[in-house]
Amino acid sequence: YAAVPAKHLTKLGKAEPITHLMSVYGVAGLTAYFGLLECGQPKAGETVVVSAAAGSVGMFVGQIAKIKGCRTVGIAGGPDKCAFLTSKLGYDVAVDYKAGNTGRELRAICPGGIDVYFDNVGGDIFEACLFNMKNHGRIACCGAVSQYDAPMPHGPRGIPGLIVTKRLTLKGFVVMDFADQYDSALADLKSWVESGKLKVYEDIIDGFENLPRALI
Repeated sequence: YAAVPAKHLTKLGKAEPITHLMSVYGVAGLTAYFGLLECGQPKAGETVVVSAAAGSVGMFVGQIAKIKGCRTVGIAGGPDKCAFLTSKLGYDVAVDYKAGNTGRELRAICPGGIDVYFDNVGGDIFEACLFNMKNHGRIACCGAVSQYDAPMPHGPRGIPGLIVTKRLTLKGFVVMDFADQYDSALADLKSWVESGKLKVYEDIIDGFENLPRALI
């Protein structure tokens, strides 16, 4: 158990199932909500690309983009994850970054370019999207999962050159930046979940002692 000062805790509302407080109504859902809507600022009809699109944050980003009337492209690793994106999460197109040249595939899928890129991974995938951005495109920088365990971390080429020539906006954020807006965000998320517009998928592993293995 942990003994924690009450001032460091946040009282949560009720949710059914209660696990939703850790996913769609927790850090993952709020990160997707604010990262896309506040940093990406998508408009109806625009193309939104999401990396790690089958992950805890990406699965909500794509669905929220669809709710806002956007065309969605999800990037994930392997045919099973890509099938999950299109069949369960409603992504318009899925790109398997393990299957070939991601940059070339994005050019074919997004011939007019990418309006909004939600980046969870950094590295090569970031680079592929960077080269395919439209002028005045927006990039929400959420994470760099490809670099966390890399023996030789590296960033994308094209910086700062492409940011200048394409007049791009890159914005990094952490979800706590928007704490004063949580109530309105949670109201939106709840209404979308209850109406069936936003689907929630969770992996539940029993046993606190299994937490390290679960995280890995």
